Amino acid sequence: MAQHDTVADYTAALPDTQRAITDALLPIVEKVLPGAGALWHGHPTWSLGAKPGQSPACYVKAHSSYVTLGFWRGRALTDPSGRLEPGAREMAQVKLRSPEDVDSALFTDWLSQARDLDG
Repeated sequence: MAQHDTVADYTAALPDTQRAITDALLPIVEKVLPGAGALWHGHPTWSLGAKPGQSPACYVKAHSSYVTLGFWRGRALTDPSGRLEPGAREMAQVKLRSPEDVDSALFTDWLSQARDLDG
């Protein structure tokens, strides 16, 4: 994926299907972590520290057939849905293949938990 300067640039460059997913997802992220989003390592990351990447809470990353919502301390989150997939170290993520995969209540809960872990 090409280099971008802002989260808006990143999402604007996505194919229609992925952009529809981020259009549904990003308002939820911004509601819980307002103003904390920036590009870090080439994709949108929401951090709790004073600068991008300092105490990262979550990220959004586009792949060829899905978009990932990931959490740095995702294994510490309570997930009654079982949708979070464990990743490296403490991380966990969910793969979103359509806008219908975006669950506002569930993701708000995860994002709030992630914020509270480091906030």
